[in-house]
Amino acid sequence: MQTKLIPTLLFWVLSAVAILAQNASPNSYQVVIEGFDWGPAVNKVILPFQENQSAAVAGDYQIFVTRKSAIGPIPAEIATGKREVQFAYVSDATGNAVKSGKFITLQLAIAPYLPISSPIHYFRGKGGGNQWVDYQMTVVQQKTQQIWNQESGRIMPLVDQFDLKGKFTTASNITMSYASFEPKSTKEKLPLIIWLHGGGEGGTDPRIPLLGNRAANYASAEIQSIFEGAYVLSPQCPGAWMHNAQGVGTQGKENDVYNEGLMALIKDFVQKNPRIDASRIYVGGCSNGGYMALKLILQHPAYFAAGYISSLAYQSQYIADQDLAKIKQVPIWFVHSNDDSTTVAAKTVIPVYNRLLTVGAKNVHLSLTPHVTDISNVFGGENYHYNGHWSWVYLHANKSNTELNGSPVRINGTPVNIMEWLSMQKIKTKKE
Repeated sequence: MQTKLIPTLLFWVLSAVAILAQNASPNSYQVVIEGFDWGPAVNKVILPFQENQSAAVAGDYQIFVTRKSAIGPIPAEIATGKREVQFAYVSDATGNAVKSGKFITLQLAIAPYLPISSPIHYFRGKGGGNQWVDYQMTVVQQKTQQIWNQESGRIMPLVDQFDLKGKFTTASNITMSYASFEPKSTKEKLPLIIWLHGGGEGGTDPRIPLLGNRAANYASAEIQSIFEGAYVLSPQCPGAWMHNAQGVGTQGKENDVYNEGLMALIKDFVQKNPRIDASRIYVGGCSNGGYMALKLILQHPAYFAAGYISSLAYQSQYIADQDLAKIKQVPIWFVHSNDDSTTVAAKTVIPVYNRLLTVGAKNVHLSLTPHVTDISNVFGGENYHYNGHWSWVYLHANKSNTELNGSPVRINGTPVNIMEWLSMQKIKTKKE
C-alpha cells in the first residue's frame, strides 16, 4: 500500500521554488514544463504581483516568445512567435489555484504542431540531438502594461520527483548520467523499471531522456499504482547506445561500446538499493534504447524478468538463432508501427518476433499499429498521425493491449495493457 505523502525530494524542490518565487522581482516569471506524447512543452507561466489578486482574465495577457541556441540555428518560423493564453487563475507560487493570492498562473495552448511551445529543439549532426534552448518569454498585461520578462525558475512536476544527480563511470572510463525515482511504499520489496532512451536523448543532462519522449511518466501515480510502487532508472548514454568505437550505429552487426558499462551501472544501482526485488527487474527502451534493451536481454537472459520494447532498432539479420533460443523464456512485449521508416518493422521487430515463436517462446507479444495516432483524441484522434517512429507513445501511456493479429493480450483470460502485463512478470530463480 502506497503512502499519500509527497516524496521528500519533491517536497524540498517545491519548497525551494516557493521561497524563490515569494522573493521574485516584479518582472520575473516561472514556467511549468511537462512532457507530452510529442515531447516537452511550456504549458504554464506563473506571474508574481505586489498585491493580492482575487480574479484573473486570460484575455488581459499577451505572451511573446523567442527560442535560440548557441548549438545551431533554429528555423525562423519556430524561433519567435506568440503563445495563446487559454485561461488564467489566481494561484500560489507553484501554480496551485487559490481564492486569493499574489500570483496568477496562465495556462497556455500546447499541441504537437506548436513547436514554439517547446523548450528543447532537435539539432542534427555531432553534438546534436534534443537540446535545451534559450527560451525567453515576454508577458504583457495589456490594461496596466506591466511586463514580466525574466525567468526566475522552472517547475517540472514529474521530473522534479527524480534524483537527477546519478553518475557512473565504467571500467572503460565512460561516465554515464542517470535519473532515478524511489517510490514511497511500505512494501518490503519493489520492482525496478529501467528505461533506455532513443538516439536523440543522449548527453549529460538526464532531464532530456525523461522529457524527450515522456519517460518521466513511469513515476506517475497511474503507473506506480499498477506496480504498487516501483523504482525507475533512466540511464543516459553520452552518445547513442548503438555506437561502435568509431561512433557509428551498428544495428547489431558489431558490438557497441556501451552495453558492458550499462549493465555494470544497473547492477551497481540494484546493489545500492536493497529494496529492489531482484526477480522483478524490467528493461525497456525505444529505437536505440530498444536495441540496447534487447542486447542486454540477449547477454543476460537470467537477469531480467521481462522486456518492453518499442521501435526496435536491432536488425534481425544480426541475431543468431542460438542466441534467440537462449532468451525464449524471457517475456518480451514489442510495440511498433507499420509506417516506421526509421526502424523498418520488416527488418527488425517482425522477424525477431516470428523467430522467437519458432524457437519456442511462449510469452512474447507484438503490438503492431498501422500508424502512431493521437491517443488523447484532442488533435484528431485516429485521423492525426504522428511520425511512425514514435510508437513509444503507447508504452508511456500504457495503451498497448493487442497481439499481432489484433486480439487482446490476456493473462488468465483477462485482457491486460502492457504495464499490467509487465507488473505480473517475475523470474523464479536468480542466476546472476
